[in-house]
Amino acid sequence: MRTLLIRLAGPVGGMLAFLLLHHLGNVPAAMAGVVLWMAVWWISETVPLAVTSLLPLVLFPMLDIASTADTALNYGKDIIFLFLGGFLLALGIERSGLHKRAALWIIERVGPAPSRLLLGVMLGTALLSMWINSTASVLVMLPIALGLVDRARNDADRRKLGIALLLGVSYGATIGGMATPVGTPPNLVFMELSKQLFPDRAPVGFGQWMTFGVPLMLIYLTFAWMLLHMMFTRRLANDTQGAAQVQQELKDLGEVSRDELFAALFFILAAVLWITGGRVEFSADVVFEGWRREGWGLMGVSDAAVAIACSVPLFLIRSKLRRHTEHVDPSGEETAASSPTFTSLLPWHFAQERIPWGVLLLIGGGLALASGFESSGLAGIIGSALAGWSTGNGFAQIGVIAVVVTVLSELGSNTAVAGLALPLLASAAPAWGMDAYAAMIPGTLAASCGFMLPISSPMMAIVFGTGRIPAGAMLRTGIWMDLAGALLLALWFGW
Repeated sequence: MRTLLIRLAGPVGGMLAFLLLHHLGNVPAAMAGVVLWMAVWWISETVPLAVTSLLPLVLFPMLDIASTADTALNYGKDIIFLFLGGFLLALGIERSGLHKRAALWIIERVGPAPSRLLLGVMLGTALLSMWINSTASVLVMLPIALGLVDRARNDADRRKLGIALLLGVSYGATIGGMATPVGTPPNLVFMELSKQLFPDRAPVGFGQWMTFGVPLMLIYLTFAWMLLHMMFTRRLANDTQGAAQVQQELKDLGEVSRDELFAALFFILAAVLWITGGRVEFSADVVFEGWRREGWGLMGVSDAAVAIACSVPLFLIRSKLRRHTEHVDPSGEETAASSPTFTSLLPWHFAQERIPWGVLLLIGGGLALASGFESSGLAGIIGSALAGWSTGNGFAQIGVIAVVVTVLSELGSNTAVAGLALPLLASAAPAWGMDAYAAMIPGTLAASCGFMLPISSPMMAIVFGTGRIPAGAMLRTGIWMDLAGALLLALWFGW
């Protein structure tokens, strides 16, 4: 019954918003109703997020906001294929087993002390999350972290170490994803919205994003590690068995395989091309032009094209699977195994089952919503209405933005929150006397800063689902993480 009432609250709320704002005009009022409807369903998640994301395809043409053809274009933006290509590269790494080798290698280097194991888990997850989807990074590191936890000497140590390592996996994935445009969907939403809303402005390149994303990641990750250490691992003894387990797992992996080498090759190639594609100004005298410079004929090759180009060979390279089929002769006795099965390094059935198709629709729905803000005129109306909502101080303004977006991200999908908040920030920033990017970038990063509740992100939900993290511990630690994130963003972008 409760689910039904919340589902009905979406369209009913949208209808009320239309009636209350009808004086603004039919189209802006209708757009406000669509926003409220989608916000209720996105935040409550009583309807699958991907299904909610499809509403603009139906409602926009019905309410004269935009045609079906124009709305559908948002679901085919190149940013969708950037995410798809990045995930395919990540699946190639997973399929080859390279992800586990890299994670174990990092953990082995940091030593047996619980604080060091925590640092190794967080650092390994963060480095993975810079280049592959944050949720995938958690799924990669979770078995390793649980294995380390289960080697603890007693129940008390196991409980504390479990909370620390599992929260460390989630925090590392979230924070690492903030460092690059492909690390987490909200960053991709900003990259596409910035081109859509400001077509005459130079886009934020991959390398340019990393000039602020990587330092922020390092500072935030250091704080998260210190917080978890002080709260959970400070008094725990060295876990020599855990270190031995990591060493044994590395030994069991054997030599680097041909599949791992190919997966690494195309992954590194994509990363290098992403980083070096755009123009980066380090200072007035030090400028890196990038390979998309005029005269080279590559201006139209986007990061999405790079991602797809580097992922396609993974479907073409032959890989030998260690799987045999046993045969039974008429007498009932098993005969020798048949020949090994050969397939590609990344088989399509493997990719098809693991690609988060719903996230692709979610990004498209956020972009459709942003286009509706502009085409309906609602963005200009909201910008004028928010003109008086200014603190007059950059530090305080960014702080308020970060806190509001972070609170919203605790209640709903970070991708959906970014899709809702960024168009509003873009419209309001000029009225506050701010550059649009100065409000949108910290708002984008704040959309990832939900650490208190299991529903705040898939990363938090996955580790909470292990049953080893009490809700109270997640809440107490997450409050400090949320406050630190808002303060860090205010200091970095508003000081």
